[in-house]
Amino acid sequence: MNKQRFSPVTFATILAALLLLQACTRPQKHVPSTDEKTAFVDEVRLPATPVKQQGKSELCWIYAMLATIETEHLVRGDSVNLSPTYLLRCLLDEQAPQLYFDRNHSPRSLRGMSTMTLDLLSRHGVHPYDYYHGHEHPNTHVLARRLAQLARASAAQRTGLKAYQDKVGQLLDDELGFMPRYVHMLGAEYTSLEFGHSVCMDDEYEALTSFTHHPWGERFALEVPDNQWGDEFLNVPVDTLMARIDRSLQQGHPVCWEGDISETGFSFAEGVADLALEVPNDGSKQHVQLLRQQQFERLQTTDDHCMALVGLAHDRQGRRFYLAKNSWGRHNRYGGYMYLSADYVRLKTLCIVVKR
Repeated sequence: MNKQRFSPVTFATILAALLLLQACTRPQKHVPSTDEKTAFVDEVRLPATPVKQQGKSELCWIYAMLATIETEHLVRGDSVNLSPTYLLRCLLDEQAPQLYFDRNHSPRSLRGMSTMTLDLLSRHGVHPYDYYHGHEHPNTHVLARRLAQLARASAAQRTGLKAYQDKVGQLLDDELGFMPRYVHMLGAEYTSLEFGHSVCMDDEYEALTSFTHHPWGERFALEVPDNQWGDEFLNVPVDTLMARIDRSLQQGHPVCWEGDISETGFSFAEGVADLALEVPNDGSKQHVQLLRQQQFERLQTTDDHCMALVGLAHDRQGRRFYLAKNSWGRHNRYGGYMYLSADYVRLKTLCIVVKR
């Protein structure tokens, strides 16, 4: 993807980001409903690896994109289960020089977007989960602070960048586990990069969004705080976006979904995300597009969370829902999965990543 420097955001955007900082790590607590109307019938359900637990980390963007890649391979008959901890370590290693030379030595944000996972994988490859799953559920807030403290102390002592990076490696070994150099599979030896490129080729996926402040058919860097690397998204009408999701799932391809989960209709415990989306009697297609734009510009639709869409379903009234694999563990009504209504996805999607 094309890159540009991440431009400063407005004070309002920063404030909204701070208020929602914990969104992707904070399941809401609700008592599960026993109402029969919430039962679903799966029309398409793609295979998936076991539901993971991101714990007190901000890494939903890594978990969701890797879950999408895993399901893509399982559909083909390949058994692939990938390590989010490996990509976390690569991200921290990349940030180390900037952190050392930053005179403020403030902790770096570990939030991101699903496209950043593809960027990291392209540069560093990946490991299987069994090879490097690290110490479970790292608290990325604490880890970021410790690395900033280490940078501050190293700079004060003028130890030099190399000595600091050695200390970073030591700290990450202690906190995340020692990282193996090679992947051995089916009698062959791979470097991390070779293995990564075997499970996800460059330009294998395409990132889409839908907002009217940019022309249709053009790519632009989505203006949200989590888009730290200025990744670009192809801008299409929302009906095209929804059709692409449906077609991908019907053809056996999962979709990485990124959107707003701050709505009251989102309940992890019940495993449902729903809202009432009223469309004018004339069936105007522009109504939802306008509403999406208004809520985005008013900071009501925010970059909260990522999940992998792995199925299509309907409820007892015949309403369309999407089956999402979450990364908050299995302790909800559907074993860690969620059903997102079509209206919720239509209004609250920031972007998707789909197979080309």
